Amino acid sequence: MSDTPVPAHTAGADSLPAVSKADYPYPDDEFDAPADPTAPRGVHRAPRSAWSRWMPFVLVLVLAPLLAYGIVTFVTRGGDLPIVGGSGDDDGTPAATATSTPGTDDEQTDDTGEEPTEPDEDEPTQEAPAAEPDLATSVTVFNAAGIQGLAATAGQKLTGAGFTDVSPENFTGTKPASSTVYYASEDDRATADLVASTLGLGTVQLDAAQAGDGIVVVLVSALS
Repeated sequence: MSDTPVPAHTAGADSLPAVSKADYPYPDDEFDAPADPTAPRGVHRAPRSAWSRWMPFVLVLVLAPLLAYGIVTFVTRGGDLPIVGGSGDDDGTPAATATSTPGTDDEQTDDTGEEPTEPDEDEPTQEAPAAEPDLATSVTVFNAAGIQGLAATAGQKLTGAGFTDVSPENFTGTKPASSTVYYASEDDRATADLVASTLGLGTVQLDAAQAGDGIVVVLVSALS
């Protein structure tokens, strides 16, 4: 084992000379200030009050019924939101305001002060009387069927019905598709209908060019 002496700076802490505060050559800093014995140390939190612990439960108990009441009211009203500041019916529809035209009243009267009379709905309206057949109208019967005596037979039927001016003739030209009664104007329509019903014909046509001055009958088949 060597007898070499150990330097003073490598010696243990017990060999260092003691230094008093008066002999300390450096000024005091924040690490030299004594700690506040009343200050909390480490992670520390002040205790919570009883009100802060119970406040969430109180808010839930108060707000939950109000929210439920609002939802029920909205559903029962059909989802219609009320109109703020408006006046109307219970369903939120604004009430219509009645407007009147200046110078007019609910019931207007004429210059004589009497109320106007309205027509009676039960009273039937009078229609123009239907035209009567004119038996004196000239009626010409044409035989376009090639049947012997067809026009004469038709003329006898018309004479028997009361017609006074009936002439049987033979037809020349383009015949119609079916036996037809022609008349010249609407004034002769009633007379033409009577001719057609007397002869058993179903076609009555307004044609002044074919009818001329009276009624013209063109027979293309035998009478029924």
